[in-house]
Amino acid sequence: MHITFHENTRIFHLYNDDISYIMTIMRNGHLGQLYFGKHIKDKEDFSYLLETCERPMTSYLYENDRTFSLEHIRQEYPVFGTTDYRQSAVEIRQENGSRISDFTYRSHIITEGKPLLLGLPATYTEAPKEALTLTVTLEDDVTKVRAQLLYTIFAKGGIVARSVRLSNEGPRPVRLCRAMSLCLDLPDRDYVWQQLSGCWARECHIRSRALEPGILSIGSMRGNSSHEHNPFLVLKRPDTTERRGEAIGFSLIYSGNFRIQAEVDAHDTLRVLAGIDPETFEWKLDRSETFQTPEAIMVYTDSGLNHMSQTFHKLYQKRLARGYWRDKARPILNNNWEATYFDFTQDRLIEIASRAKECGVELFVLDDGWFGARSSDRAGLGDWKANKTRLPDGIAGLADRVEDLGLKFGLWFEPEMVNKDSDFYRQHPDWILSTPDRNQSHGRYQHVLDFSRKEVVDAIYEQMSAILRDAKISYIKWDMNRSITECYSSAWPADRQGEIYHRYILGVYDLYERLTREFPKVLFESCASGGGRFDPGMLYYAPQGWISDNSDAVERLKIQYGTSMCYPVSSMGTHVSVTPNHQVFRNTPLHTRANVACFGTFGYELDLNKLTQEENEEVKEQIAFMKKYRKVLQFGTFYRLMSPFEGNETAWMAVSEDQKTALVGWYRVLNCVNGRYTRLRLEGLNPSYYYRNSQSGVCCFGDELMYAGMITSDETAGQLPPDITPYTDFESRIYVLEVTEP
Repeated sequence: MHITFHENTRIFHLYNDDISYIMTIMRNGHLGQLYFGKHIKDKEDFSYLLETCERPMTSYLYENDRTFSLEHIRQEYPVFGTTDYRQSAVEIRQENGSRISDFTYRSHIITEGKPLLLGLPATYTEAPKEALTLTVTLEDDVTKVRAQLLYTIFAKGGIVARSVRLSNEGPRPVRLCRAMSLCLDLPDRDYVWQQLSGCWARECHIRSRALEPGILSIGSMRGNSSHEHNPFLVLKRPDTTERRGEAIGFSLIYSGNFRIQAEVDAHDTLRVLAGIDPETFEWKLDRSETFQTPEAIMVYTDSGLNHMSQTFHKLYQKRLARGYWRDKARPILNNNWEATYFDFTQDRLIEIASRAKECGVELFVLDDGWFGARSSDRAGLGDWKANKTRLPDGIAGLADRVEDLGLKFGLWFEPEMVNKDSDFYRQHPDWILSTPDRNQSHGRYQHVLDFSRKEVVDAIYEQMSAILRDAKISYIKWDMNRSITECYSSAWPADRQGEIYHRYILGVYDLYERLTREFPKVLFESCASGGGRFDPGMLYYAPQGWISDNSDAVERLKIQYGTSMCYPVSSMGTHVSVTPNHQVFRNTPLHTRANVACFGTFGYELDLNKLTQEENEEVKEQIAFMKKYRKVLQFGTFYRLMSPFEGNETAWMAVSEDQKTALVGWYRVLNCVNGRYTRLRLEGLNPSYYYRNSQSGVCCFGDELMYAGMITSDETAGQLPPDITPYTDFESRIYVLEVTEP
């Protein structure tokens, strides 16, 4: 791991064993992009990689020089309007109305480790030798606005973390209209764009397309990162697969409005931008004030998409998630929501929890409906005190009873929302986001509290912390069930209204930070009607999230497969629910529901008392299996083997760090008859280890399982014999491979 500055050629080279990132200070003082990709040997001069030439219909910076135009030069943090006509990374409006900036090099420093970003989630280091950070300071001579570009390269992996700190050192205020976290200009467009998109109940589906001239973008203007588009992008070469080939992953550590885009110009140069969505953002930067952009992560690999994902997984597991639960296997839980919805009593909850304990569950979670006048979704949000009619002993009393059963207790909150039918709203009707003289839209009969205001965040913190201090609570499910509309705050002046979306997210982060610091052993799980705010920003505070309200096992194949492109298995909330499923009304076998859910945090979203005795015995076996192997399932190296987006079968696997245990999940959606023989090529095994297959008892060396493949054929390859349990649609198996002696 090195960051080298060659003074004679004014070239920076950041590199480790995996990657090189090379840039230069150009003749106009701007930073030019020379190379980002596989590691290359360092030398003093790479300046020839910055190609220039005379082109028709081009504007040039210098008199009598028809070669130097920013329109055709790859840059690190480009501005608009001074010969570059592409979309810019930064745009600043001055008092005279001008939006022209000219950020030129002033200085740089190289430091060990990685700085924290004030008020924002970001990756971190625990030892100085884990990373090096280059901070390049640029300044605009007219406005005296200073831009500090931060580049962190980690010792291992093809990872570069980037963000920008903008400070006003001039005498007059300016307005940031655009402040992206990352710009990467690449020399060609020969990439396939892959995004994770969908909507409620079908989040993170993989969508692919070739890049063409023009702009392709994903983003959110909803106030949350959204079900529709995850803040993640992959650019892969056309021949790249899960196993081999070049890819670059881009991930934004942010939970609010964002944009990630790729612009291909007329000469096939590719510009990638990532950061806060500029359409919904404006920030007044007064004299001596500073604005910090969110952090963006770039991961390069030439070893395929699985390797790219594994790099993200390890980084986000170990250097984004924090605290007590970061490295711990997650407790197996039973959540009452789909078991009861709002229809429960204290005794009914204890009845559900008692059966859960008998089956081996470790954590019982009380979901929505425990507070205020909450008997439906029309009332009660904001009144975070127990409903004594339903819970005569309060939350503390219920928690004690659950603990007496031998279970831990968890609780649901939706702290950012309020119903108008609540004491909290009646006391503070001006504490919601709403625009004067305009309609107040609702979602799920609720309104969004103005978390840009410290007094609002303080009031919610006081209610939540009082409950957490009073009761034995081990887990919090933090929900958000609507996006922001009428984004206006009565507490801020007119010239600050463009800041509210971002200030709202800063308020959410502040509340998370205060609660996780005061209650460090509480396991927080983020949720936003499922995957509406499942993003890296949330992982900094909550090491796991509910990835979708859709708990159907078949639908979850696509959701979990797509989510794994960026996010580790340990971050994915996965539950077994009833059939017919409450979202798609599909009937799936109990073993398949568990076989999908075990590649995640694992739990049950049902009343186990309503299962048959035979089913309860099966649940006990599932829980025992999960307890035995959850460390491998949640923290092992994860490989995608067969895509649900490409066929009838899906497969993935997790391999222990020592490569002595592997668990392979295999899933078939529709049954067949007289089908083909099938086998599955595995990944990540030690070629010399001898593995025993728990399903078949067959023993094979790792090289055979990876290159010849593991047989997955069953009786559907032919005609089903009459004397076996018939296979059905939605079949699945978990193969356990463990090292044994030859």
